[in-house]
Amino acid sequence: MSNEHDKLGSESAEEALRNIVEGFQRFRDEVFPQQEELFKKLAHEQKPRAMFITCADSRIVPELITQSSPGDLFVTRNVGNVVPPYGQMNGGVSTAIEFAVMALGVHHIIICGHSDCGAMKAVMDPQTLERMPTVKAWLRHAEVAKVVVQENCGCASHESLAVLTEENVVAQLDHLRTHPSVAARLASGQLFIHGWVYDIETSVIKAYDAEQGRFRVIGDGPLPMATPRPRYQAD
Repeated sequence: MSNEHDKLGSESAEEALRNIVEGFQRFRDEVFPQQEELFKKLAHEQKPRAMFITCADSRIVPELITQSSPGDLFVTRNVGNVVPPYGQMNGGVSTAIEFAVMALGVHHIIICGHSDCGAMKAVMDPQTLERMPTVKAWLRHAEVAKVVVQENCGCASHESLAVLTEENVVAQLDHLRTHPSVAARLASGQLFIHGWVYDIETSVIKAYDAEQGRFRVIGDGPLPMATPRPRYQAD
């Protein structure tokens, strides 16, 4: 029985890889020729319009959601769309932020959470991470959101995941502002930050409105903004 199960698993893995390779071949033969001029332009430089920090969840495709072309978004993905505070863990996310702001000169940074987030479920039930110590350590950066919800929400259990997902985006926005490159550009009004939550089932995106202190649906009135007011005049 075990051998048969292993064989089925191996065939499934081979099929998955075959589908990926066949997808590349379709891209090379059908899609690439239609956009060859774009890729020639992108071959030696990039000028993305925005940085997009989101979850590694396979259901979240930033370019699809925003209908962006190659070169439009500088994307960083990780479990839980986390942004570690500056100085605690200057790893991949921190490096990407600094590069996006200082080298690429992006004017917008979007932190995007999503519905049915496995990372947020794990934050709510940390026992599920006992065999994943690295993930558990990483998600400590979402602990502040968990405490905020526990001490202030009073929401029903079926609502708590959605509330935690929103609070985690707010927490990561706060962490983002601790990065010197971000803080400097925010202070001079050269950078704008945004907090989104994408609903997989409905395609609705809610954005954090800093002035109102709540999330509002994009398309319902003026675009919600999470950016603080600038304090200096840009040169």
